[in-house]
Amino acid sequence: MPAIAHRGRGRRTINEINMVPFIDVMLVLLIIFMVTAPLIAPSMIDLPSVGKAASQPDQVIQIVIGKDEALQLKLKDKTISIGLKEITSAVQQAQAGVPNTAVVISADKAVRYEAVVRVMDTLQRAGIARVGLSVQLAP
Repeated sequence: MPAIAHRGRGRRTINEINMVPFIDVMLVLLIIFMVTAPLIAPSMIDLPSVGKAASQPDQVIQIVIGKDEALQLKLKDKTISIGLKEITSAVQQAQAGVPNTAVVISADKAVRYEAVVRVMDTLQRAGIARVGLSVQLAP
């Protein structure tokens, strides 16, 4: 029932929200959170540190996929045109004797994503461990 205020001759109702129950509920919730907060065990997150970063590769073999999905293998200063079937043997030959070798796949932006995945899958099925993608940011 709304409160009634007496002012002058007429009776008028006061339309206000009673804030007391709201404040009581908020204080009870505050007390509950203050009591339970120290009991909650903080979760531990294992973040990488600078000292744990992987070492730089000794040699980088780059596989370039052109617009026509033709493959080229670049090793230091040499560029060799190669097919998908011969790529694993060529990469394994280039990795021979150099233990820390990375393979980077670079593709033209017009190349279908399926062609890039096919090359990556072929290399990973052959047991080549360090396979990555080259990304060039747009200016």
